[in-house]
Amino acid sequence: MPPLTKDEIGRLLPHGGSMCLLDTVEAWDETTIRCRTATHRDSNHPLRYRGRLSVSVGLEYAAQAMGVHVGLLDRDRQTVGRIGYVGSVRDVTFAIDRLDDTVSDLIVEATRLAEGDQSYMYRFTLLLDNRTIIEGRASIFIKAVS
Repeated sequence: MPPLTKDEIGRLLPHGGSMCLLDTVEAWDETTIRCRTATHRDSNHPLRYRGRLSVSVGLEYAAQAMGVHVGLLDRDRQTVGRIGYVGSVRDVTFAIDRLDDTVSDLIVEATRLAEGDQSYMYRFTLLLDNRTIIEGRASIFIKAVS
């Protein structure tokens, strides 16, 4: 499928501006998505705390990649008034302490493992220089909002 720009990504997420953390979707298909970003190096990153960007913020990057993937898959369905929530994360491992002290782009990959009526399970991996720095699984739940 074709790549997506930051503006296109922003239309698939419930928040935009500086909280849209992904710069591009490089590739996606029915089960996987691969995104790239440099926002982890931004000194004005909205999730920085005490001048640092903790590796745990990588979970938000993964959640956004999964959310974009669900949005792409659901383009033909009615999505207005629906929002996705991370229900749980499991088996998460971190190989570094922080995200902001690198010059490399961050790669975010997610693979859908299962799909229910209003839920999805994904495996996710974040990479720097082809090295896995975060991996785990997450459940996403879709709920109606009013």
